[in-house]
Amino acid sequence: MSVEVDARRLLSDEEIAAALEDLPGWERQAEKLCATFNFSDFSEAFGFMSRVALVSERLFHHPEWSNVWSTVDIAITNHAAGGLTELDLEFARRVSKL
Repeated sequence: MSVEVDARRLLSDEEIAAALEDLPGWERQAEKLCATFNFSDFSEAFGFMSRVALVSERLFHHPEWSNVWSTVDIAITNHAAGGLTELDLEFARRVSKL
């Protein structure tokens, strides 16, 4: 499944701020969208990471992330475009639905 978004056009500060209003838990840190997800234990966190990996592969857009026991930190940006694009927002939307 491919996604039909413009992965090359950088978003304006206003577009990013407006999109973040509909993405609870996500915040902008410089040119990345970041979120922290907390789970009851490592197994639950790892299961979430597996589902995020499937989203990443479908979008062909891969995050920077880390896991410490029950916590998963995710940061996403479009390195090829040099900042945030609609593809980053689509990634965050899909991950938030998990």
